[in-house]
Amino acid sequence: MAGLRPHDGRQLAVSAAAYAPWRLGPLSLRNRLIKSATNEGMADGARVTDRLIEFHRRMAAGGVGMTTLAYCAVSRDGRTFEDQVCLDAQTLPRLRALTDAVHAEGAAACAQITHGGAFCFLPQLEERRYPLSARGGLNPPGMMIGRWFKRAATAADLEHLTTQFVNAARLAREAGFDALEIHMGHGYLLSQFLSPLYNQEPDARARARFPRQVLEAVLDAVGNDLAVLCKLSVVEGHRRGNSIEDMIQICRELEQAGAHQLVLSAGMNVEAPWTIFGNRLPVASMTAAAKGLFRPIAALMALRQPRKPFQPLYLMPWSSRIRAAVDIPLAYLGGVTSPDDVTQVLAAGFDSIALGRVLIHDPDLPRHWAAGEQAASGCTACNLCVASMYSARGTHCALTDQPVPAGFSHA
Repeated sequence: MAGLRPHDGRQLAVSAAAYAPWRLGPLSLRNRLIKSATNEGMADGARVTDRLIEFHRRMAAGGVGMTTLAYCAVSRDGRTFEDQVCLDAQTLPRLRALTDAVHAEGAAACAQITHGGAFCFLPQLEERRYPLSARGGLNPPGMMIGRWFKRAATAADLEHLTTQFVNAARLAREAGFDALEIHMGHGYLLSQFLSPLYNQEPDARARARFPRQVLEAVLDAVGNDLAVLCKLSVVEGHRRGNSIEDMIQICRELEQAGAHQLVLSAGMNVEAPWTIFGNRLPVASMTAAAKGLFRPIAALMALRQPRKPFQPLYLMPWSSRIRAAVDIPLAYLGGVTSPDDVTQVLAAGFDSIALGRVLIHDPDLPRHWAAGEQAASGCTACNLCVASMYSARGTHCALTDQPVPAGFSHA
């Protein structure tokens, strides 16, 4: 980094703590910047493609401490889409190729493990007729493909699902991952248990019972070897979603269970996806890029999303409430766009910083910031990268539009 020349001759003061090595559970990281899990759209037929490997190698080469492979399903029925990585023995060699590529660039690799539950657009399920959720009955997301109903998970189902999370965690360890991020946000299965939108349990602690069970089982299986994180929606963006008081209670439950860090995200994929990104989504582009059944989903968003301008650090009002209530390490996510934002987040007591769109725009941003090369990201939060995840090419920045390197293919 010392060889990089400053942008416009300016040297910017960046908090030294952001670039110092630190400890996350059993894992040592070279800095506190993490590439957050963002759907890459590059797992053709559930395979780990060369493009997916290169995507994360570039993130590692750009200087993050850790990069996160998004949406690794713990079972084939746990996928939301057909083109989603499934953690099984068949994918192990290619997952190992991905972690080797990341490690060669000096970064750690994290696998985000998840189960879609009722948020499932697979044409056919292998284990059961209806997808599982915290509550049975009508399934609004599934109606878009003619799957009208979901089934409440039984005690036996919960034990089976817990075993699937544990098996996926062990396979991730075998594949060379250094950390796991259990996805408990955005409307996936564990989020469906946490949220009053899906779970009729009146108390947040009761709703957290199954997600906590999964966390404890994963920690027992791999917690001595891998850092185990949980990703949560601190605000769901829906009037019937969790309150901030509910989320504080849920975070305390996960802290007591022994999570190494919580990643504080927001929103629900179906009910309020714009809350995830802090501003409106480009519906026309999403509809144009979407294939088949995803077109009506994108069109539906156009009718519902509010007009809300993007603001840096847009999740700070909720995340700071969590920071004041728990002692567990926390990763701040949401609108970090400049070195000043990095300094402000660390000064507010957060332990690491999860970056998404700004790294899709420029994977080298951590190196630029550490060298004092530029004051702010060139990302405009246009969210066209969100639309691109549905395209044949996968997630990329519409502004920089970097071509796929020669020699890389869909295979």
